[in-house]
Amino acid sequence: MTRIIAGRAGSLVLDVPDAGTRPTSDRVRESLFGALESADTLHGAVVLDLYAGSGALGLEALSRGAASADLVEKSPRAATVAQRNAARVAKAVGAAAAVRVHRSSADAFLRTARGPFDLVFLDPPYDVSEAELSSTLSLLVPVLSPGADVVIERAARSPQPTLPDGLVAGRSKRYGDTALWWAAAAG
Repeated sequence: MTRIIAGRAGSLVLDVPDAGTRPTSDRVRESLFGALESADTLHGAVVLDLYAGSGALGLEALSRGAASADLVEKSPRAATVAQRNAARVAKAVGAAAAVRVHRSSADAFLRTARGPFDLVFLDPPYDVSEAELSSTLSLLVPVLSPGADVVIERAARSPQPTLPDGLVAGRSKRYGDTALWWAAAAG
């Protein structure tokens, strides 16, 4: 069961696509959002959730005080689930926050995105190659606000993502077979 952990929509159960996605575990999300809250990253943030799946990461940020969240998901089935979850969370948080679901590939969305985004989650399928991820990160840089946080979730066996100019590596943390890599926009 996937749920919103805390905030205005805390405990709300989220639907999960029946196939093709790998929801971030509650344990990983709890640790991630604890770090984001302690750094005061969430309040008023403009959030982008690429490869959104159910939308759990972007919607958790919205529940905890982000101003808006754009959820980007290529799979039509998963995007429909994300839309349903977004409607539930929007109802729980009220008019204080905006959420949009985009049925698009991450790269296609980034080519036309306006931004700027303050916080970005990338949780691509594990079969997305390092070269594809690097290309997506290059497209992301121009739509980031100065100092924006970027969190990349991959399999723990994956190498550290290759960051393009404009992104500076931060910390990393492993949780079983999941790894999170943090980066920040230069400037």
